[in-house]
Amino acid sequence: MTAFMGTTSGQADRVSQVADRGRGLYSISAVGRMVGLPVATIRTWEDRYELVVPERSASGHRLYSRAQVEQLRFTMDRMAEGLTAADAHRLLAEQIERGLPVSGQPRMGRVLILLAEPDPYAAEYQEYFLKTEGFDVEMAVTGETARKSLRENSPSLAVIELLISGGTGLSLCRHFKDQGVPVVAVSVLEGRDQAIEAGADAFLLKPLDPLRLVSAVRDLLGSSAFLHGAPEASR
Repeated sequence: MTAFMGTTSGQADRVSQVADRGRGLYSISAVGRMVGLPVATIRTWEDRYELVVPERSASGHRLYSRAQVEQLRFTMDRMAEGLTAADAHRLLAEQIERGLPVSGQPRMGRVLILLAEPDPYAAEYQEYFLKTEGFDVEMAVTGETARKSLRENSPSLAVIELLISGGTGLSLCRHFKDQGVPVVAVSVLEGRDQAIEAGADAFLLKPLDPLRLVSAVRDLLGSSAFLHGAPEASR
């Protein structure tokens, strides 16, 4: 990675990661699965405590950053320790005001990731980092093979390149969403709003940072979603 003038490449990576933490990334339905909360509760907390307030897409969808997901996990962890929602949010506000780290603990299991990626080099790159993190990975170079893998292998999550099969990635996102499979949409073109509108749970712009990819996958799967079911999707 090319470093900014006056910084090392490692410093530039950290700056990039911090900036990404503040950018709207995850849909509210994805956040609900990640932290184990109904979307109605997330919206109620937003209105009542005005603390975890997401970005809005052009079409009005709520989009949460990684930092905000961690804030919600922090709140849930404090409530699990016996605090009320109001007290947990009060403690969260104090942590933020004092500049102290805020994080919760997601739960992780072994899962199959489907990479719907027509570029073999990009697919190999993504596969390497996901396998390094302990995930099972299957590749699909066309939309049809991705749909076939969904039927035959029941992947836990799909990473979908929006330009696959001549730009049919958005319809593929809708198909996977209809089947209840979380989706990370990726593209060399800015298409976050369209991807979220089509049902993707998160969007990453290429070239992919491996840490962001792995973090997005872990965030979406590191909850009790597959044991308790996903909350109803909403804005």
